[in-house]
Amino acid sequence: MFTTRPTLQGTHGMAASTHWLASATAMAVLEDDGNAFDAAVAAGFVLHVVEPHLNGPAGEVPIIFAPAGGEPVVLCGQGPAPAGATIEHYRGLGLDLVPGTGPLASAVPGAFDAWLLLLRDHGTKELAELLKYAIGYAAGGYPAVARIGQTIEVVQELFETEWHSSAQLYLPDGKPPAPGALLRNPALAETWRRVLAEATGPSREARIDAARRVWREGFIAEELAGAAAQSTMDSSGERHAGTLTGEDIAAFTASYEQPVSYQRDGWTVCKAGLWSQGPVLLQQLALLPDELDPASPEYLHTLIEGTKLAMADREAWYGDRTEVTIAELLDPGYNAKRRALIGEEASRELRPGHPGGRAPQLSEHAHRVRSGPLELTAPAGSGEPTVARTGETRGDTCHVDVVDRWGNMIAATPSGGWLHSNPVIPALGFPLGTRLQMAWLDPGLPNSLSPGKRPRTTLSPSLALRGGEPVLAFGTPGGDQQDQWSTHFFLAVTQRDRVRGGYDLQGAIDAPNWHTESFPGSFYPRAMKAGAVTVESRIGSSTIDELRRRGHDVTVGEPWSEGRLSAVARDPETGLLSAAANPRGMQGYAAGR
Repeated sequence: MFTTRPTLQGTHGMAASTHWLASATAMAVLEDDGNAFDAAVAAGFVLHVVEPHLNGPAGEVPIIFAPAGGEPVVLCGQGPAPAGATIEHYRGLGLDLVPGTGPLASAVPGAFDAWLLLLRDHGTKELAELLKYAIGYAAGGYPAVARIGQTIEVVQELFETEWHSSAQLYLPDGKPPAPGALLRNPALAETWRRVLAEATGPSREARIDAARRVWREGFIAEELAGAAAQSTMDSSGERHAGTLTGEDIAAFTASYEQPVSYQRDGWTVCKAGLWSQGPVLLQQLALLPDELDPASPEYLHTLIEGTKLAMADREAWYGDRTEVTIAELLDPGYNAKRRALIGEEASRELRPGHPGGRAPQLSEHAHRVRSGPLELTAPAGSGEPTVARTGETRGDTCHVDVVDRWGNMIAATPSGGWLHSNPVIPALGFPLGTRLQMAWLDPGLPNSLSPGKRPRTTLSPSLALRGGEPVLAFGTPGGDQQDQWSTHFFLAVTQRDRVRGGYDLQGAIDAPNWHTESFPGSFYPRAMKAGAVTVESRIGSSTIDELRRRGHDVTVGEPWSEGRLSAVARDPETGLLSAAANPRGMQGYAAGR
């Protein structure tokens, strides 16, 4: 079967990501006898440099991994709300939503500590050996992808009139960088050099912990807290200071936890818990009947309707402090009742369930957008951030997967701290993040804003087992679309014939994809388009016609516009490794041998 590229196969190591330089970096570490975790850390820091419109050091990263011979583990690099981030404070400013940009939207940064905790406990390399790649690109320059310039162009006026430090870095010669233009970030390179210089200790582990302290308690924490205290123009159209303090930064450490999982057709899919969007993928699998023909329009209709039901549960029940358990949401009886709601016609309602007999509670904003149109949405199938003069954004991210010859496997989805989230901090070379925009300002909800509570994130890496053995790591950027695109990819992997003794990863990535927006979005201004579904034109006119006949509001996107997945796999019987990456956007690549 024709694919845009081959599924790569080998036995030494495989890496795949949303940017070829990150994949090449990961492979360089594997060639230098690093393991998958070393490689992922190095790639993660390179992504901060080469995809600054999609992630940054002050963002966050959920990671799911399986050490060779061990069980899957989730590493949470999602920071919580600061101590001063109360609903009363935001309401007192006249706000009914957390702004999509500016320091008021800043959670405690979590990515740096998560990457270093992974390196300390599961890697083998010194931090200096891995940071050298990011330092090299930041100091020497990297070629700008087209999306960087396009993003900067949309917020150029904001940079020039308000966020002057961002203009100095990202508007060289007074205009956005052209595709392929060499961009440098000397301040970021110097930040990492200073971290390494100050992170001393008698052992590799001690030096890594010292670097974590430099971030939490040293010059970086001081600069981050200072930036948060600055009154800054945000997406509300007004200037606000944030609530993040040095004490908040010092108190945070990344943490390990058990994944949640669901079994289907001999596979076990593992995700982060209900503080993330991850269980949406599991709920979609639980809602899908067994008897449908995967090639039929009815199958696609059923998938779309199941997605709406899972996303409705996300709105009502997901959060860092929720009384609902994943066992209740995946209970066969509960899902049988939910599945019965899927009819012949497309639903335009937001229909959360009643797990354990509980009555669902939604934010007032969710009630408003589901009863009337609120139409700020991204271009069809883009999956990229959309930004306005005030910097408001739907958000997007990066992804990296690595597997090594010993059987270590990892999937990570770094995000936040985008160049259009907050002004660049001159002394550091990167801005604060904006993940708090995902929390509601209504009290009493699972995802209500509250000090010390993680905002529910869309970031959602995946790991799948077969016969109890980890065999597949995958993920994608895309905000609310992540677990829609990932579900379709996973089902395509399990339904496609194997290639050369391994899974047809590239064929599953290349398969036509789709997404729906028939639920409140996670990013400011939290829009919903009831009944809307966007499909790649390659899905075919007969399927599109049938979806429309069933009442779906179908937008036909470009042939290659939906999904930006990457994946790696390992056959535990033969040791054969595989990798593939998304051709859409002409940016993601896999590498391996």
